[in-house]
Amino acid sequence: MKALVLREPGVVAVEEVPNPTPAQGEVLLQVRRIGLCGSDLNSYRGKNPMISYPRILGHEVAAAVVESKDAKFPIGTNVTLSPYTQCGKCPSCLRGRPNACQFNETMGVQRDGALSEYIAVPAGKLYSAKLSIKELCLVEPLTVGFHAVARGRVTTEDTVAIIGCGGVGLGAVAASGFRGARTIGIDVDDAKLAIARKAGATETINTTREDLHSQLQELTDGRGPDVVIEAIGLPQTFRAAVEEVAFTGRVVYIGYAKEPVAYETRLFVQKELDILGSRNALPENFREVIAMLEAGSFPVEEAVSHEVALDQAPEVLKAWSENPSAFSKIMITVS
Repeated sequence: MKALVLREPGVVAVEEVPNPTPAQGEVLLQVRRIGLCGSDLNSYRGKNPMISYPRILGHEVAAAVVESKDAKFPIGTNVTLSPYTQCGKCPSCLRGRPNACQFNETMGVQRDGALSEYIAVPAGKLYSAKLSIKELCLVEPLTVGFHAVARGRVTTEDTVAIIGCGGVGLGAVAASGFRGARTIGIDVDDAKLAIARKAGATETINTTREDLHSQLQELTDGRGPDVVIEAIGLPQTFRAAVEEVAFTGRVVYIGYAKEPVAYETRLFVQKELDILGSRNALPENFREVIAMLEAGSFPVEEAVSHEVALDQAPEVLKAWSENPSAFSKIMITVS
């Protein structure tokens, strides 16, 4: 079968690889569509510290069941999946938070991903839904933002500021809006902010034209947002989250900075902040995203900027690396 293989940074090609053989409890899937995310770009650029080469990329999956012994997933069922593993023994797993498993291996990073014609996946990792193939392919990337909003304990009483309205941040915007919170999207790109408004943002701030602090103060009557979610991973936005959040507020970090961050730690104590990390997603996040998409409350078409065939994937990865601002969500049609 065909697969997209990343041999080393910058060296990627469609190659012939062996067909998968499902193990006990696994379902054989024909891959329909794969979404690319920032981790795939970092892997292509050689900037993902967790990847090993060679590697088949891809963990945002829409597929169809072609071989199954599980009654919940008969042949022909369209599914998406959770791309993570869990050991069941580490502190995170024992606390019921396998999304942060100490020994997690994500598809397309620590183990081969789904950018191939067929994959075999444990039935327990699959989710079926009354969604289109494109919508199914958006489920996993949106769950990351939904998990961050859950970590921030967002309610209808909250004002939530999301710094960064790219793929992951857009999921947080959608999750916050879906929960009924007042949601402020923050970015430097007007196109992303326009999509954020369609996804659930009630207000937006473009920090290339507007001062973040004064705008947030004006929008919150001088209090600051109850929750700030950071979805970029820059030192300055890490600091801004702590500086702008309200007293006794919650800060949730999805991104992680690629360099050390210097903080004014007085604010941690003075504001008595809850500072939280957010990693991957839990089954309830998948179910919540599916419910949102089934309700038709997400701008699916606007969120996807490029759709290409598998044979065009090497070319689009190169173009994305050379000009990342020209792309938002890339989807690769496999079959």
